[in-house]
Amino acid sequence: MQEHHFALLQRETEKLRGDIENLRRELKYEVDKVTAGQRLDLNLERGRMRDELAKQAAENSDLTNKLDREIHALRAQLEAAKYDVIKYCIGTLVSISAVGLAMVRILM
Repeated sequence: MQEHHFALLQRETEKLRGDIENLRRELKYEVDKVTAGQRLDLNLERGRMRDELAKQAAENSDLTNKLDREIHALRAQLEAAKYDVIKYCIGTLVSISAVGLAMVRILM
């Protein structure tokens, strides 16, 4: 009777070990599946971030180039305005000198 009871306990123990092993395999499979999903999501997000960073770098470069062109255009306008001011100042000085010389000539 005791041997029969012992044999039943051994079979039950083996059955439980098999169930535990099955549960362990299922758990490992689920953990691997979740890990793979997380890894995939992480890689996708990393790719999106890389694309967004590249897009922002391109926009930054475009804006830098645009600012450089505008600065160059403003410098050219400033040089032209400086040239015009110098030209008009010289013209004014020559005119004042001519009027002054004419006055000196008239008075003498």
